[in-house]
Amino acid sequence: MPQRKLSNSWAMKHSNISIFIPHIGCPHKCSFCDQNTISGAQHLPDGNEVREICERAMTEVKSPENTEIAFFGGSFTAIPRDYMTELLEAAYGFVGEGKFKGIRCSTRPDCIDFEVLQLLKGYGVTAIELGAQSMDDEVLELNERGHTAADVENACELIRAFGFELGLQMMIGLYGSTPQKEWATAERIASLCPDTVRIYPVVVLKNTRLGELLLSGEYVPFSFEKAVDIAASAMTMFEGSGISVIKCGLHASEFVEHDMIGGFYHPAFRELCEALIYRHNMEFVLKSENICGSAVIAVNDRCISKAAGQKRSNIAYFVERGVDIKIEGDKDIPKYECELRR
Repeated sequence: MPQRKLSNSWAMKHSNISIFIPHIGCPHKCSFCDQNTISGAQHLPDGNEVREICERAMTEVKSPENTEIAFFGGSFTAIPRDYMTELLEAAYGFVGEGKFKGIRCSTRPDCIDFEVLQLLKGYGVTAIELGAQSMDDEVLELNERGHTAADVENACELIRAFGFELGLQMMIGLYGSTPQKEWATAERIASLCPDTVRIYPVVVLKNTRLGELLLSGEYVPFSFEKAVDIAASAMTMFEGSGISVIKCGLHASEFVEHDMIGGFYHPAFRELCEALIYRHNMEFVLKSENICGSAVIAVNDRCISKAAGQKRSNIAYFVERGVDIKIEGDKDIPKYECELRR
C-alpha cells in the first residue's frame, strides 16, 4: 500500500437524521440491488412521517445546527416528482436558524439535471451523494448500472456548479472488477475532488442477479483480505487528498446478515481497514529503522485501539515476526502516522 503523508485533520463529523426511501422510481435494477434488504425499509414514508421523525429528532439531537436530514436508501431524484416534493416540503420546515442545517440525499448520476438541482436547491438541500460505484465502464455495464463513468463526471460538474456539497460512493468487488480496476476507480474518484466518500464492499444478497452469478460460479469475488486491503488503500488516498471518508462498510443490519450469501460484510469493516493502515505504517517504520526485539511506537492518542487492531491483532502480527511492540498515545501525531520512540 503506498505511503502518503496525511494531514492532521480529522474526518468531517456527519450527523444525519436518516430517512430510508425504498427502491421506487429507479430505471434500473443493478446486479447487487435489493434495497428493501439493504435499508430494512418495508414501506414508503409520507410527509407526515417525515415531520414526526424530524420533530422527535429536534428533541433528541444535541447539535441540530450540525445535523442534516438525510434521504437514503433509493435514488431520491428518480422517485415520482410529487412524492419527492412532498418529502422535501416536510423536511424543509425543519431547516434553518435554530433547526437542522440542511438536507442530504443520495441518487444516481444519470438522474441529475439542471431542473432537478434547481428544485433541490429551493428546498434547502445542501449535499448530494452519487452512487458512482465504479468508474470502469465495463464493470458498470456488467453490473447493469445503466450509466457510464462519464455520467458520473458530468453530474459532479453540475452539482458543483450549483454549490452543493458533493459526495461519491464507491463499491468494492463488483462482478468483473479486479484490484487494478478498483485502484483506478479510487484515483478517478479522487480526481473529481468530492467533499465526502463512502466505501461499500460488495455484499451479495439472495434474490439478486449478483447472487445468481455467485451461485453459478460465473462471479468469483477476490478474497475478504484483498477487499480490506483495497478499501484501506482507498481510505489512505482519499483522506490524504483531503476527502472525508464518512463511511466504510455496510451498516450492521439483521436484514443484511439474514439475506447475504457472499461478499465482504463485516460489522466492523472500517475498523479492520484502519487497523491494516496502521499495520502497514508501523511495518514501514520498523523496517526503515531495522528494528527487532522490541519497540515503542507512538500514534495519535485517539487511535491507540485502531493501531493495536481488533483483538490486538496487530500486536500479535508483530510478535509472530519477532518484534514485541508497545503502543503509546501522543495528541500531536497526525491520524494514521506512527513514530518510533527511543
